[in-house]
Amino acid sequence: MRIGAFLNYAGGFAETVAELADYEKAGLDIVFVPEAYSYDAVSQLGYLAAKTERLQLASGILQIYTRTPTLTAMTAAGLDYVSGGRFVLGLGASGPQVIEGWHGVPYDAPLGRTREIIDICRSVWRRDRLEYDGRHYQVPLPAGQGTGLGKPLKLINHPVRERIPIVVAALGPKNVAMAAELAEGWEPIFYFPERAAQAWGEPLAAGTAKRDPALPPLDVIAQAGLAIGEGTEGLRDLSRPLLALYIGGMGARGRNFYNDLARRFGYEAEAQAIQDAYLDGRKDEAAALVPASLVAGTSLIGPRSFVAERIAALRESGITTLNVAPLAATHPERVALIEQIRELAS
Repeated sequence: MRIGAFLNYAGGFAETVAELADYEKAGLDIVFVPEAYSYDAVSQLGYLAAKTERLQLASGILQIYTRTPTLTAMTAAGLDYVSGGRFVLGLGASGPQVIEGWHGVPYDAPLGRTREIIDICRSVWRRDRLEYDGRHYQVPLPAGQGTGLGKPLKLINHPVRERIPIVVAALGPKNVAMAAELAEGWEPIFYFPERAAQAWGEPLAAGTAKRDPALPPLDVIAQAGLAIGEGTEGLRDLSRPLLALYIGGMGARGRNFYNDLARRFGYEAEAQAIQDAYLDGRKDEAAALVPASLVAGTSLIGPRSFVAERIAALRESGITTLNVAPLAATHPERVALIEQIRELAS
C-alpha cells in the first residue's frame, strides 16, 4: 500500500515543500496537488519536481473542462519530463459550481469528455499524428469550421513515457465504471471501506470486466485524516465541516454528487437533513448532523489499534494507495505520523 498526501499549503507553499523532503525520507510515496479555484496545480508540480527526488507527483485533479485535451496531454508529458518520469495525471470533472461559476464554460457530458480526453492523451504520448473524430472533440478542426488550415500534427518531443498513469476522480456509477475500464487509477472521496461495495461494487465490476488486460490492476486511492494515539478521537470532528460542506452545500437539491454518495452509503435521512440545514444557512447544525459512524469510518484517527484495524479494512476493500492528512501541531510530529502509518501499512 502506497502512502500519499494532498499538498496543504495553507501555511505557505515554500514551507510546505520544505516539509515534503522530510516526509519523503519518512516513507511518503506520492503527493497530490489540488486545483479547484486557487493557484493552478501545474506551476506547483513543476516546482515540486525540482525539490524532490523520489516522490511521485500527481495532479489532484486537473479539471477536464479547463484545458483542451491536447494541452492536458502536453502538460502531463512536460511534467513527466521535468520530474524524470514521476508524474501521475489526475483528471476529474469537478462540478458545475466551479466549472460554470469560475471558468464560465458549460458543465456537460463529463463521462463522454473524460473518455475522449483519455484516448487523446494516450495518442499524443505515443506520438501518433493526431486525428480524432469524437463526439465532443474533433482534432484537427473539421472542414467548415475555423480557417480550414488545420492539419494533423504529432508531439515534437519524445515523452519520457508513452503511457503516463491516469487517475480518474469519480463518484457516480457510470463514471466509476469508466475509470475501472480505462484508467490506471481511481480516486473516490469520503471512502468508507465497509460501505464501499454497496456504493461502488457493481460499477467497479462492470468496468473491470471491460478492462484492457494490458493495463495494470486498478490503483484505488483513499483519503483520510491521520492521528495516532490515545485521546485523539476528538480530532475526528475536524472533518465534520468539510463533510457538511460537500454533502450539504456542493450543488443544488437533486444535483449534489456527494449527497448522492452519502445516500448510497445508507445515510438517506441524514443526507437530506444535512442538506436542508446547510442550504438554509445553518452550517454548524449541518456539521453536527453528520453521522458519527461516517466521521469515524472515513478517518484514521484514534489509538494505534484502531488505525491498524482501519488500514486492514481499507486493504481488504481494495485500497492500494492511502492519502493521509497528518494532524499534529508540529512538523516533527507530522513526520512521525508518516513514519507510523508507513510502518502500519507495511
